[in-house]
Amino acid sequence: RVPSQSLLLTCSRWPLLSGVRGLSSSSSPRVCIVGGGPAGFYTAQQLLKNAAVDIYERLPVPFGLVRFGVAPDHPEVKNVINTFTQTAQHERCSFHGNVNVGKDVTIDELRQAYHAVVLSYGAEGNRSMGIPGEDLPGVFSAKDFVGWYNGLPSNKELHPDLSFETAVILGQGNVALDVARILLAPVEMLKETDITQNALEALAGSKVRRVLIVGRRGPLQIACTIKELREMVNLPNTRADMLPADFEGIAEALKDLPRPRKRLTELMMKAVKEGGDDKAEKCCGFRFFRSPVEVLAGADGKRATGIRLALNKLEGSGESARAEVTGQLEDVDCGLIISSIGYKSIPIDPAVPFDPRRAIVPNEMGRVQDTAGLYCSGWVKRGPTGVIATTMNDSFDTAHVLIQDMEAGKLDLSVNKPGAQAITALLQTRGVRTVLFSQWEKINAEEEKRGKSQGKAREKLLDVDEMLKIAWS
Repeated sequence: RVPSQSLLLTCSRWPLLSGVRGLSSSSSPRVCIVGGGPAGFYTAQQLLKNAAVDIYERLPVPFGLVRFGVAPDHPEVKNVINTFTQTAQHERCSFHGNVNVGKDVTIDELRQAYHAVVLSYGAEGNRSMGIPGEDLPGVFSAKDFVGWYNGLPSNKELHPDLSFETAVILGQGNVALDVARILLAPVEMLKETDITQNALEALAGSKVRRVLIVGRRGPLQIACTIKELREMVNLPNTRADMLPADFEGIAEALKDLPRPRKRLTELMMKAVKEGGDDKAEKCCGFRFFRSPVEVLAGADGKRATGIRLALNKLEGSGESARAEVTGQLEDVDCGLIISSIGYKSIPIDPAVPFDPRRAIVPNEMGRVQDTAGLYCSGWVKRGPTGVIATTMNDSFDTAHVLIQDMEAGKLDLSVNKPGAQAITALLQTRGVRTVLFSQWEKINAEEEKRGKSQGKAREKLLDVDEMLKIAWS
């Protein structure tokens, strides 16, 4: 999912652009990046060859979804943090955490202080299912559930009730499979990861034994990758729970499938055929051709106790097949419902154009529509799709476009811009103190120390005030 470190450190698909117009030897163009996740760091990595870069992040800690989104049992994916750390420690790069752009400082104020501003703030909103009952207790977004077990401060009070036997996850992408795996994995498998202690304790007492992963289309349209599927199929003490009827006619279609899709489908069919160990105490499986129509409440109306699904049929074939309802309904009893139908970006500032339908900043190749000097990269540019390597390529593309604009004289580099010096002074007048990368390293050291005492990689701090106290000590 993530390219090797050597590739990440050397991967520049474009030559170093020299002779940027208006650039004297004593000054560099100043670029500001809003968001300290993968998109922000990858964009910075490319820009540092041609500019001084300041990264502003809302939280006191960097790395975004690598820290708060990647599953705790996927530590190899988090190795990319080593690359981001090298970027942050570059002499022309500065990290400024604890800055809520749009609230503490406006985009217009940033544009006055920098030659260019890049929006890389990701997708912190949830897509709504738009069905009755989705706000009942017992229903969570996958984003919040993942944030809970990964230590996102805003999700530390989530307290999901895991006292029910069946959980239903809506959506069949990698995040859905991550959630299913965390719900069913033996606690011993998670003990040495960086999962939060409160999540570990809740999972140790969990009564969840059955997880159904529901999708509106069929096996040939499933959105996960083979790595996640293989991990799910191989979970200890867990058998596959699939409906053979969902796979009718699939064997005939295999020969015409592209190789990745064919391997994925073959693995699912093998799981259907073998069924798994009858002695297994837990089960996990897909339910295809189903769309949620209502979350069902218990007799007292106070919490979710089931979900009503519409049965679908497919119109068309392949990736473009559409789900059409048949009029048949099916009720599933469950006490935990997790909606994994996608993240969505939200507007950051009235000065920035925003497309509410697509939930992105409208742009052309990363240049924000009708706004010179403003750029975007990552999910806010293209929508919440792909893996970390997708974001890397996307961010490199935006950086390349920005450097081209410098070269072509589309950005006025003749005026010296004050950059972070002006912004940190402005923030100070507003009572906002930033967290520098060296101060984040104090938080990092404390987390590793606490983790070591529990035999874990780290124990993430969940309280922002505690983070700030350690950072500024």
